[in-house]
Amino acid sequence: MLPNYLRACLWSYDTKKLDTDKDKKLIITSVLNLGSSKATDWLFKKYSKEEIKNTVKTSNASNWNKKSLNLWRLVFSIK
Repeated sequence: MLPNYLRACLWSYDTKKLDTDKDKKLIITSVLNLGSSKATDWLFKKYSKEEIKNTVKTSNASNWNKKSLNLWRLVFSIK
């Protein structure tokens, strides 16, 4: 079950139906795009740095806010 404070990041989804394994890419992308520091702290505890980096690297750019994608590419040194 996802924490209630993630609802703001996943506002268009029923968070009770999301699975942290099956919906990993969606959750990671949404939290990195819209999440508070509390939400990103949870994300980095839930998923490995490599899983998060891989999601940033392989996700479709249209799923991202341009500024968020640029920030996370810098954080993870992705060109």
